[in-house]
Amino acid sequence: MPQFRTPSAIPGFGLTYGFVWLYLSIIILIPLGAVVLWAASLGPAKLVAILTRPDTFSALRLSFGLSLLAAGVNAVFGLIVAWVLTRYSFPGRRFFDAAVDLPFALPTAVAGIALTAIYAQNGWVGSLFAPGSLWASVFGPLKIAYTPLGIFVALVFIGLPFVVRTLQPVLVDLDKELEEASATLGARRPTTLFKVILPTLAPALLTGFALAFARAVGEYGSVIFIAGNIPGVSEIAPLLIITRLEQFDYGGATAIATAMLALSFVILLLVNFTEAWSRKRLGHVR
Repeated sequence: MPQFRTPSAIPGFGLTYGFVWLYLSIIILIPLGAVVLWAASLGPAKLVAILTRPDTFSALRLSFGLSLLAAGVNAVFGLIVAWVLTRYSFPGRRFFDAAVDLPFALPTAVAGIALTAIYAQNGWVGSLFAPGSLWASVFGPLKIAYTPLGIFVALVFIGLPFVVRTLQPVLVDLDKELEEASATLGARRPTTLFKVILPTLAPALLTGFALAFARAVGEYGSVIFIAGNIPGVSEIAPLLIITRLEQFDYGGATAIATAMLALSFVILLLVNFTEAWSRKRLGHVR
C-alpha cells in the first residue's frame, strides 16, 4: 500500500498540504462547483433541452473539434519548431525563439484583429486565395476569414507556444548518445526517430498537446474577430455563453459552461492517463 506521506527532509507537510487544498478550493473548486450546481438546479430535462438545441450543439462541436485539430497540428509543427530552435545554430535563431512567445504577450484582441486583417479577402494572405487570384483560377476561391478555417488559424496561432516551450527543455536534456548508439547499431534515421527519440519526447509532447487544447477550447478574444460569428457555421461556444449572459439567460449560459467543463475534463483526463502510461513505459514513474 503506497504511503500517504512521502518522507522528506523539508518539514511542513501538514501546513503546505492544507494550504494546497485551501488555495485550490478558493481559486478553482468552489467557482467551478457553483457553476455545476447552478446547471444541476435546472433539472435533467431542461439541461438536455438546452444542450441539444441546434445552435448549442453546433457551437460545442465547432469549438471542441477545431481545438483538437489545432492542438494536433501544433503538436506536429511545434515539435519541428522546437527541434530546429534547440538542435541547430543559424542567423536569427534568437529572434525566432523570441517570436514564439508573441501569442503569449499579445492581447488576444490585438491578435484577432491582426489575423483578420491578414486573412480577409483584401488582406495580404487572403487576397492570394480570393476570386481572381491564381489559386482561385486553378482550385477555386478559398475564404479564410469569417469561416471555421479562420477560427482554426487563430487557434493554431495561440496554441503553438505551449507545445514549443514544453518540448524545448526536454530536447535540451535529451542525450545525443542515444542517437549515436542507435546509428552505431545500424538503425536508419527514421528508425531512430520513431523508436528512440519520439518515445522519449512523448510525455512532453502530450503535455504540450493538452495545454494547447485547453487554451484553444476556451479562447475568445483572438477568435471573435476572425470567426464571423454566424450561428450554426462559425459561432463558438464561448461566444454563445456571452450571448446567453447578455440575454440574462443565466441557466442557458451555465448549462453550456458545464458541458464545456465536462467535455474538457474528460479529454484532458484521457491525455493525462496516456501521458502517465507513456512515462511508466519509459521507466519515468512519478
